[in-house]
Formats: sequence, C-alpha cells, structure tokens
Amino acid sequence: QVQLVESGGGLVQPGGSLRLSCTVSRSVFTFNAMGWYRQAPGKERELVARSTSGGDTNYADSVKGRFTCSKDNAKNTVYLQMNDLKPEDTAVYYCAARSAAYGSFTYWGQGTQVTVSS
Repeated sequence: QVQLVESGGGLVQPGGSLRLSCTVSRSVFTFNAMGWYRQAPGKERELVARSTSGGDTNYADSVKGRFTCSKDNAKNTVYLQMNDLKPEDTAVYYCAARSAAYGSFTYWGQGTQVTVSS
C-alpha cells in the first residue's frame, strides 16, 4: 500500500515562504508523475504543480515564478517550495502520485493546511 505524508504547512504572512514536503513509502522512481494539488474553502481542487518521470514540471499559471516542485529520490520525498505567498494561496495542499503514464492521480496524501494572512 502506497502512503504519502505531507508536512510543512502552517501560517505565514503575505510575501513569506514555506516548503512543503511529501514523503512517499516507496521510491519516487516508481511513479510516472507526482504532483501537488490544493483546495481552498468553497472551491474545487486544483493542480498546482506536476512533475513527470521524464523530468518535465508544469505549474498552474497562478503560481509560476513563485513555486518550485522538486524531488529527492534518495529520500523518497517531493518538495514544493513556495515563495512570495499571497492570501489567495491559502488552501489545503495535497501530494499525489500516479503510476500510469497518463490519467488521474491514484495515490493521495492527507493534506497539509497553508494559511497566508497578516
């Protein structure tokens, strides 16, 4: 059974930074894609970043230039570095993984809350 555990969320002021971590119970090499999603209250879940095994990483337009997704294969961990945070970034952030080359993400973490407020 695959487990994904997020950490690193919290309360931060606008303009601040946070780094989210997602530790996976098996090598990140075994997944074709890993991603970060977020869901704000009253809104649908949205893709924030998606990193493929081929080395491509895509970002939502709203976070381009501010967020960076990276992987540490030795630690089975995926990171989301978030800089210049804005109140509209407030959401529960989820880590996800997919074994198939295409399609929906099939493995999900429990989520970590990020709140951006002064």
